[in-house]
Amino acid sequence: MRNEFFSPESTGFVSDEIALKQSYRQTSVHSNYFTANMNYAERVAQTQKLLDNAIVSAWHTVKTNRRPPKLTCTRWVWQMAGAYHSSCHTSRLMEEAAQRFAASGRQILAQWAAQKAKEEAGHDQLALLDIQSMGYKAEAVVQVMFPNAIKSWLDYFIQSVQVSDPINCIGHSYTSERLGTFQREDYIQSIDALFPPGIYATRWLRVHSGIGAEVKHIEDTVKIVTELTLSERISVARACYESAILRFMPPKENYISDEELLKVLKPLELNACLGV
Repeated sequence: MRNEFFSPESTGFVSDEIALKQSYRQTSVHSNYFTANMNYAERVAQTQKLLDNAIVSAWHTVKTNRRPPKLTCTRWVWQMAGAYHSSCHTSRLMEEAAQRFAASGRQILAQWAAQKAKEEAGHDQLALLDIQSMGYKAEAVVQVMFPNAIKSWLDYFIQSVQVSDPINCIGHSYTSERLGTFQREDYIQSIDALFPPGIYATRWLRVHSGIGAEVKHIEDTVKIVTELTLSERISVARACYESAILRFMPPKENYISDEELLKVLKPLELNACLGV
């Protein structure tokens, strides 16, 4: 995407943008509705178009010529630090969302959030293992590396949960997982190729990709959103748009350089520093 953690190079989104653009042309966020003669499969498809269109709209809103630096071993440590911070609060926040949905009598949404809490449990540990595999003290790395883009992303997630109606967390979750589906085997292999044999630094990525559980997760979320009212579906789509803006937005400051990253990482090496 368009920041340090989610760049076009790191997700494959640009190469697959056509898939979402086609959906965008077929329907609009504000005119989406179910006709009386739609069957269930058509309603589900229409719902996914609604959510995908919101993401595409954010893409066009943010569109910029800025590009992050070329991905290196060092920069992958930075991205996995971001992955850790994006994952370590998910289960707790989804449990809180489940409690709020249940308190308002929305048992289906409560069950959805509770299931999300279970599905995402321990994923922060995968990022730590990736960082350790790259030759660094993982816990120390994530203490000193917290990309600003992830701070904004996490702040939105927290705010979406800590309100009486946490429905925005559905759009936030969908956006994260939908964009994850564009990370496929060829991209994962390109990351593996950065490192010498024996370095396994794509545990987190494989889980949050198109070859992991993300495809099934978004299917489940779309089915839940399909059963909501029109105004609720629009709220979820709006959250998709707002979340995607955060994912695509380039940093206000300059991209951090490999030289700057190495200065931070050098004291945190387990053994010898990996070359870049």
